[in-house]
Amino acid sequence: MTGTDAPVPRRARDKTVATWLAFVGGAFGWHRFYLHGWGDAWGWAHAIPTALGLWGVERVLTYGQDDKLSWLLLPLLGLGLVVACLSAIVMALQPPERWNGRYNPHLPADAPAGRTGWLTVLAVVLALMVGATAFMAALAFSFQRYFEYQVEQGLLLSQ
Repeated sequence: MTGTDAPVPRRARDKTVATWLAFVGGAFGWHRFYLHGWGDAWGWAHAIPTALGLWGVERVLTYGQDDKLSWLLLPLLGLGLVVACLSAIVMALQPPERWNGRYNPHLPADAPAGRTGWLTVLAVVLALMVGATAFMAALAFSFQRYFEYQVEQGLLLSQ
């Protein structure tokens, strides 16, 4: 490195963009890739339960609701959506000083990239709605299938 080479400053990571990426594509790790780059292992790990859950949806459409493997896979899709929405909420509620200190350490603590605007608040509201719906749907489906399976086993034992 010569005396004229200077480190390239990192682009500012905007809280609103990260929040929307977590809400829209957080189940696939988009927000993690935006914040930490393509080498982020947690970003890649977000996609695994989501992909398995989508495979469960495909199995239900192909084999019907009696497919036992889909009983296990479908709640993973709900879990992926819940984690993504929770990530959006947690990121959006961080104060600007904490956001910039963590993701934009080269900027002042009160830099605009860490501020919360109306678009950020809208993402939080939508994440609350979608996340709560996905959580309740995953619980309802899991419990319904579990109790139906218990009834089927009870009927088999009584014969």
